[in-house]
Amino acid sequence: MQIRPFNADGVAWKPTLYRVVAAAFTLISVGCASTVTQEPAWPAQPTPAYPTASASPAGGETRSPSAQLESPAEAPEPTSQLAKKYDGKASLDTLEGKATYYADSLAGNHTANGDIYDPGAFTAAHKKLPFGTILRVIRQDSRATTYVKVNDRGPFGPSDRIIDLSKAAAKELGMLRAGVVAVRLEVVERPSKK
Repeated sequence: MQIRPFNADGVAWKPTLYRVVAAAFTLISVGCASTVTQEPAWPAQPTPAYPTASASPAGGETRSPSAQLESPAEAPEPTSQLAKKYDGKASLDTLEGKATYYADSLAGNHTANGDIYDPGAFTAAHKKLPFGTILRVIRQDSRATTYVKVNDRGPFGPSDRIIDLSKAAAKELGMLRAGVVAVRLEVVERPSKK
């Protein structure tokens, strides 16, 4: 098959346009073929030694990678006043989704019900539950549990996030590093209607 410099109407192209297209194609072809990537001249540094799965923690006991997550037996016991009051109480309702926690920069700001946010208090934000609702929050992968009181609205991010926790509650769930974890919320007390 022979390539002819004609357009769709059979009219010959202007010779200069044909030459420009051919020259551009040649330059692009040659430019792409001669491109050589060089490694950056980074200073040589030794690679740090990272712990391996076979490394033993202090005390000489070894743990499998799957056992590195907290098991139900290892989950810390809740320590808040709410936990002491509501531990063992039957749930009235259950919700599942993901939990996040408040940023430290929000400390001292007012919550939606007028309280001042205290990172050390066991409080939470929920989109719809009434203020004063007491929730048992259970982390799905480790079964760590905490109890919180709803005093704010949120979270307002992705729809699968159902609760924002105070830093104290997040710490009790062991989620400070992860930031977002799957949880089950159990309503253990609704506020009294006034």
